[in-house]
Amino acid sequence: MAESPRGDGPVDTSGLAAKIEALFQTVRRPDREQYTNEEVARACREATGESFSTTYLWQLRTGRRDNPTKRHLEALARFFQVPPAYFFDERQGAEIAKELALLGALRDAGVRSLALRAVNLSPEGLDTVSELIDVIARRDSARRPSSS
Repeated sequence: MAESPRGDGPVDTSGLAAKIEALFQTVRRPDREQYTNEEVARACREATGESFSTTYLWQLRTGRRDNPTKRHLEALARFFQVPPAYFFDERQGAEIAKELALLGALRDAGVRSLALRAVNLSPEGLDTVSELIDVIARRDSARRPSSS
């Protein structure tokens, strides 16, 4: 657990809160801005017909609450367009998290451009690009100052 930035106690940074935060960080509005708690809470209220306040969502997102109803999680999954299994099944949740990470990387224009250009390469060409990326990554890593 990490300390709250406001200094009002520990906050769970793993599990449900981390999964919800990953959705906010990765799945964006059409203008590429992050959804607000109010936008998501309103959509979840409309989807479930149940109480789903901005404060409640903030509490889930920060780990202050960690026991939402199944309907609330299904509404979040529907809003962020992920299968409900993201919240309920550890194995599928991990796979979906990998896909979300890829989606986040593809938001970067440079990464997206490289990926689109690589689509038409032969398997041998892809292997060459992969080897070049490995060499560059090692070089970049060696250039970074150590944190020790």
